[in-house]
Amino acid sequence: MGRETVEFRAADGYRLQGTLHRPAAAATAAALVLIHPATAVPERLYLPFAEHLTEQGMMALTYDYRGIGRSAPARLRESPARMRDWMELDVAAATDWARQQFPNLPLLAVGHSVGGHALGISEATRHLRAAVMIASHAGYVGSITPRSERWRVRLMLLGVGPLVTRLLGYMPGGRLGLGEDLPAGVMLEWAGWCALPRYFFDDPSLQALRLFGEKRLPLIAIGFNDDPWANPAAIGSLVKHFTRCEVERVQIDPQAVGAAAIGHMGFFRRALGPKLWPPVSAWLLAQIDQRAAA
Repeated sequence: MGRETVEFRAADGYRLQGTLHRPAAAATAAALVLIHPATAVPERLYLPFAEHLTEQGMMALTYDYRGIGRSAPARLRESPARMRDWMELDVAAATDWARQQFPNLPLLAVGHSVGGHALGISEATRHLRAAVMIASHAGYVGSITPRSERWRVRLMLLGVGPLVTRLLGYMPGGRLGLGEDLPAGVMLEWAGWCALPRYFFDDPSLQALRLFGEKRLPLIAIGFNDDPWANPAAIGSLVKHFTRCEVERVQIDPQAVGAAAIGHMGFFRRALGPKLWPPVSAWLLAQIDQRAAA
């Protein structure tokens, strides 16, 4: 197994940084799995999971969206990035790079939170055989449970966050407990969508209803009982718009898999890997076999 630093350009010329993970027998890899990150989460969270995929005989690509981690500019205040750019431009760039480098490999994807949203928005999804959504949900703050977490997030995401972002010219996520620092445009667009009862489906400029409705591929949407954001109702509010897809719902109780907690981020933690990852990688491999036989 090996890792290789890679760089690729989005359609607007922006340079993105990532890592290609190869299995020991790279020449006979079964597929390449694109791992699309969550909001304000750098690619390093996904490295252990990518390593697991290589152990199952697949290649994997991890990367940072524009404005995050190694894909961030020297001065974040100068970034014009919006959240839609991640879904429309960066996901497409990763997919196009994979297609060009490995034209004979089936492409699969795992999208975490907004990375799962991107499966519905990105035109590049048409190149995938199948995909997994981890903790992906319609992000309207009113759907968060319990009430105490709802009001905490409402205060931070709709109040303090936008105010501080406008004052500083970027979102200091690290200091506010929201992950990595974010470009102002990303934070403000995200906050605006989270205030809408149907999330970005209520933003006519994104055309999310049309884009989700055009997708045709097998999907599995995985949620966790202790995730207050991606709860079953919020996941349902997102995946119901994949009207032409075969969508399998999986809801996991942390206690049932011997975990103290999983939450919104825990699936990708190395410590939980032996409990959570094998069924996902097995499902991905099964989709390759099924689509090849069809």
